Amino acid sequence: MSRINEIFRTFAPEYLRRFGDSMPAEHRKVIDAIINCRTEVNGSVVYHCQDCNQLHLVHRGCGNRHCPGCQNHKSRQWLDKQLRRQLPGHHFMLTFTVPQELRGFLRSHQRIGYAALFAASSEAIKALCTDPRFTGGDTPGFFGVLHTWGRQLQYHPHIHYVVPGGMLASQSGQWHPSAVNFYLPVQALSKIVRAKFRDRMAKAELLSEIPAEVWATDWNVNSQAVGSAEASIKYLTPYVFRVAISNSRIVKVEDGKVFLHYRKTGSNRLRTLALDALEFLRRFLQHVLPTGFMKVRYYGFLSPGSKVPLEEVRARIEMAFGFELTTPEVEPEPPPQIVCRHCGHELVYRYSILPHRRRLAAEVPSG
Repeated sequence: MSRINEIFRTFAPEYLRRFGDSMPAEHRKVIDAIINCRTEVNGSVVYHCQDCNQLHLVHRGCGNRHCPGCQNHKSRQWLDKQLRRQLPGHHFMLTFTVPQELRGFLRSHQRIGYAALFAASSEAIKALCTDPRFTGGDTPGFFGVLHTWGRQLQYHPHIHYVVPGGMLASQSGQWHPSAVNFYLPVQALSKIVRAKFRDRMAKAELLSEIPAEVWATDWNVNSQAVGSAEASIKYLTPYVFRVAISNSRIVKVEDGKVFLHYRKTGSNRLRTLALDALEFLRRFLQHVLPTGFMKVRYYGFLSPGSKVPLEEVRARIEMAFGFELTTPEVEPEPPPQIVCRHCGHELVYRYSILPHRRRLAAEVPSG
């Protein structure tokens, strides 16, 4: 059982007693899922060790996308897929962060607010990409990942975009590379994303709920040259199928408090933060996404619906650099093996037990 499971099973009943009547339905579903994760409620799988003949009963995970213990295999699959799709050449990471004055509004209007942030930031990139002063192309490709937490689990919504350093020209099909250390001006991106977000809030008739300071504040946009795509993809992978915190960062649970490790931005020194258990649950749950909301989105020639095959984009980039660039070869990581806790040999799948057939597994030892 993971530490996060233990925290939820121990303290969630009190959290529900205090806040259950006012919490979003998504939060209650996540609480139930994490409490019941890796228990017979979700069914079980029976494995057999062919070396020592032992049977092992393993309870299924909940599969909820906000459960830290259930997303490792999905993270590996996404990482392998994106590494196979990566393009040669230099890349950038563009990060759009909303001003602090807007965070309260976003927290209470997550579905429409997050969607508007994706739309406004992606449209800002596309708008500047058509400016011939920068690359000479007019068709970019990029993907973005929504990230809502800071290192101490505080609410800090922002979107990271991984962008190949260049654009296609729609007429000629040629690849126009950007400078290695510059993609688009962040000051212009800041103004455009703010204006486009405001337009969407006006259309939704929500402007009256947003503090006026939001429109007088410069929105934080950062552009960082990151070299190849691989480093950025590996950086973002943990945020695609995980929420807020991993089990490895939790040091201990003691006297009703949760102790967790974190590092301040720009520092490598490991610090420890102590949170009241109910405050830990509150901070964790505020990062639960609306049901069905897509936190990873693809645009331009990286979109699944693009008319230009990715293989053609790759060939155009290689041609633009005189074929001096090649796409890195990537070997997918093998999936982790399930081994016998008695002898260490690999286990073989035998059969699954559905939740309503739990009584049939009474004779199989858990392990």
